[in-house]
Amino acid sequence: MHSPHHPGSADPLLTTKEAAAYLSLQPCTLEKWRSQKKGPKSRKVGSKVVRYQLSDLDAFIAGGDHV
Repeated sequence: MHSPHHPGSADPLLTTKEAAAYLSLQPCTLEKWRSQKKGPKSRKVGSKVVRYQLSDLDAFIAGGDHV
């Protein structure tokens, strides 16, 4: 698996699959949480593409956001 850290990007946007791997979760868990307005903050890019900002995932891990 490739690293979610991209050269030159201070706070990269990760796909659901990349974010799930970073959090040691299954992608379907993040999808479920997203539909329930739980879990780490996500953002839409365009009308359908969902991305997670690395800093938001780190905040979630640190306990800044709770499920």
